[in-house]
Amino acid sequence: MQTLAKRVEQIAPFQVMAVMERAKQLQAVGKDVIHLEVGEPDFSAPAAVNEAGMAAIRDGKTGYTAATGLPELRQAISDFYQQRYDVNVAPERIVVTPGASGALLLLSSLMAEVGSEVLMPDPCYPCNRHFLLQVGAKARMLECLSENNFEIDLSALEGHWQEQTTGLWLASPANPTGSVLSADYIAKAWEIVKQQGGHMLVDEIYQGLVFDGEDFTALSVSDDIFVVNSFSKYFAMTGWRLGWIVVPQWAIEGATKLAQNLFISAPSIAQHAALRAFQPDVLAECEQRRQTLAERRMTLVQGLERLGLPIASAPQGAFYVYVDVSSITSDAMQWCLALLQTEFVALTPGADFGMKDAHKYVRFAYTCDCARIKQALQRIERFIQS
Repeated sequence: MQTLAKRVEQIAPFQVMAVMERAKQLQAVGKDVIHLEVGEPDFSAPAAVNEAGMAAIRDGKTGYTAATGLPELRQAISDFYQQRYDVNVAPERIVVTPGASGALLLLSSLMAEVGSEVLMPDPCYPCNRHFLLQVGAKARMLECLSENNFEIDLSALEGHWQEQTTGLWLASPANPTGSVLSADYIAKAWEIVKQQGGHMLVDEIYQGLVFDGEDFTALSVSDDIFVVNSFSKYFAMTGWRLGWIVVPQWAIEGATKLAQNLFISAPSIAQHAALRAFQPDVLAECEQRRQTLAERRMTLVQGLERLGLPIASAPQGAFYVYVDVSSITSDAMQWCLALLQTEFVALTPGADFGMKDAHKYVRFAYTCDCARIKQALQRIERFIQS
């Protein structure tokens, strides 16, 4: 009898998939489900971006591109860093990938050895540790406290570093907490990592979606920090599957070889469409959407406060609020399923993101309009009271 590779057994399924599957079943029988579980706003890609993609098809621009991406797209990304963040990033350091997931897979292959480990905050995006498993490495989750906005305590970071430790992966704005790291924090973390001879990644896929705190790039701290980004969040191009990674000069050759072998190239149509994303009219539309998300954030935060549900950390960016539900349940997953079954509101249980006390937390995504958020809050209030 054939068996799956052992690494597959180590990859945990998303608990939210059980919520989403049940939500689909309820919708199929006519129930009005409000989706606050999905990390995808109800915006589609800007119309000008869609048109650029269709024009690429009409013009036959559907073949392979260079493995590292269209030269003009890499230049556009470089220009974006210069114009928005006043940071000079050479285009040859930018590798365009099939989504940020492709970038994280590339980085795992580039920097993690078999048997090595990478430090990450607990909680964090779960796929990060799973990418490491694919190359025979692993993540070591460092417990983070809600009163510190779930940031790793840098005063203890050096003590966590072991012989097999090869790097530190951070995210800002962070999923699931919405926390935003400061430039000073990134600089201090990098000094510690550099002294240990390790590498550092900052996941910036929610860059631009900052409401409180600094909207900056870790590339302003050092050219030797790896940065991952995506067209999925700020530009709302989720299904186009396009992202990028910025690598240090010394890693260009290795990253290029991996891109050639892992991907051949990122989707060509998506790349041509993404060129349009950096034009002033599209950037203005994305900024208007950011303002819309800011209004939704305020609606959700105020509603949660009214319900007496503690927000675990200040939701400064992305489109998430991480909520402590331990005062009303000892099992957030079962609470989410019961809420869905009773009041048809879908949320994401914290167990998808962390280990320490994850049963206490639920992630709310303010990805639908304010009217639906208010309606969801009314249903949650009714559920709690019952």
